[in-house]
Amino acid sequence: MADSDSSSAQFKAGLWSDNPVLVQLLGMCPTLAVTNTLENSLVMGAAATFVVVCSNLITSLLRSVIRPHVRILIFTLTIATFVTIADFTLKAYMYDVSKKLGAFVPLIIVNCIIICRAEVCAIKHHPIRALADALGIGVGFTIALSILGVVREILGSGTLLGQRIMWESFHDWVVMVLPPGAFLTLGIVIGLVNHLRERRAKEQSA
Repeated sequence: MADSDSSSAQFKAGLWSDNPVLVQLLGMCPTLAVTNTLENSLVMGAAATFVVVCSNLITSLLRSVIRPHVRILIFTLTIATFVTIADFTLKAYMYDVSKKLGAFVPLIIVNCIIICRAEVCAIKHHPIRALADALGIGVGFTIALSILGVVREILGSGTLLGQRIMWESFHDWVVMVLPPGAFLTLGIVIGLVNHLRERRAKEQSA
């Protein structure tokens, strides 16, 4: 029961209190670069989730035989294996999206979120908790990217998932699909999240 509770708490932490993007401010490169559309955000989030889940599971299963002085090398090789699988799968089945994402899928190899979860959780805990941690972080990362993707695509292109949803007279805010729009949207969203977390903390302490 205790293991179940700890795994559940680990999963929920990745969604909110330890969200890798909105709280820990990790993975900023893909967050700012690929969130100009919701489709790109979802695909990048799914790819990163696949990699962190698989790498956490393998790392946890091998934790008793991984020597401390080679652990970073093992983490990197494990992550690189699953990134290659994700990259080739996208190129085979979603080639157009793969082209839009460019080098950012292969760069998941050096994404600090993935290697951080291997170091902080997977190497220290049993597979169930490692999987819960990976799923929470992966889903939390995807949610954060999707929020930015929705806002930037609607305001910047007037579309959502490629379908026009804004009225014809709406003038697209082109800046929103450019780098300044990414920084502006991320800053506003992080500000809102911090406000909500502070208000919740006050309510709990009252």
